[in-house]
Amino acid sequence: MPEVRLTGADGTVLGVMSTREAMRIAVDAGLDLVEISPTAKPPVCKIMDYGKYRYEQGRKERERRKHQHQTVVKEIKFRPGVEEHDYETKLNHVREFLSKGHKVKITLTFRGRENAHRELGEAVVERVLKDCEDIAVVDQEPKRMGRMVIAMLGVRSSKG
Repeated sequence: MPEVRLTGADGTVLGVMSTREAMRIAVDAGLDLVEISPTAKPPVCKIMDYGKYRYEQGRKERERRKHQHQTVVKEIKFRPGVEEHDYETKLNHVREFLSKGHKVKITLTFRGRENAHRELGEAVVERVLKDCEDIAVVDQEPKRMGRMVIAMLGVRSSKG
């Protein structure tokens, strides 16, 4: 590339000049010559401290990632013949996950002869949804998927 459009370190446009001249100006300033827009005619270059620029970009990226919220989905598995104490324990886990701001996937699996009495399993899922309605909102209604019934609970927002 014989010529480039050069921008100074302070943002002033220095005009179109040869690449050698632009490189000499950057070296004299103790900075780097960085190609900003290679597709422009002529290509646009800027004089800057490239190491500092990369550091700032990394800092901004880390700061942006720190403020973004990851949604975590926790899964609790139930069976149609779940005993009362096991049910209470699992329900407490569901409430704990919801209080921490996670979504909870309720999965109920049927095995063997349990398929003959699907209404018992669906009653368990409905009971879980009813017991959690004070702190959770149903994101996905219970639906059958083969041998399973799946429902999704989300945190009830305090707004509104």
